[in-house]
Amino acid sequence: MRAARYGSRELSASSPDVTLADLHFRKGARLIYEYDLNIPWRHEVRIEDRLEREARRTYPVCTGGDGACPPEDCGGPESFMDHRNDWLSFEAFEDLDTMVEVLQEVVQKDEAEKVALDQETRWRLEDAVERARAREAAQGGPFSRRDVNARLRASEHHTLMHQQW
Repeated sequence: MRAARYGSRELSASSPDVTLADLHFRKGARLIYEYDLNIPWRHEVRIEDRLEREARRTYPVCTGGDGACPPEDCGGPESFMDHRNDWLSFEAFEDLDTMVEVLQEVVQKDEAEKVALDQETRWRLEDAVERARAREAAQGGPFSRRDVNARLRASEHHTLMHQQW
């Protein structure tokens, strides 16, 4: 921003006490925000408006957002994009088929008969469920302004960015 870098001490950058307000951005100004310095996510941020500070309100505060939130440590933007449709893959349908097969086996048993799966069937089911959960987690979660603000109030943004001053 204006030929200056702001951020973590690891980069020998400027003070973490510099706020966006200190930079006097105008409405419509843009900046690049780089998150996770190991596998960079670059975000273009646009200043949509400048709000007056309110007494007794905790800052920073998120006023809006949209879209899916990629999970932490998903391998970066390329990896996230490569895996976002894994739930539609052939392997996903094979896993669903395994789960249906085992459930049909359970349903067809007599109610009085104890449901016991042989070890191989149990392993197949556990593996299929584990892969399905991993594919679901890779989809990320919906954006939640409430969750973002709760994390900001808890100062998690300092921990996440290794900025513990």
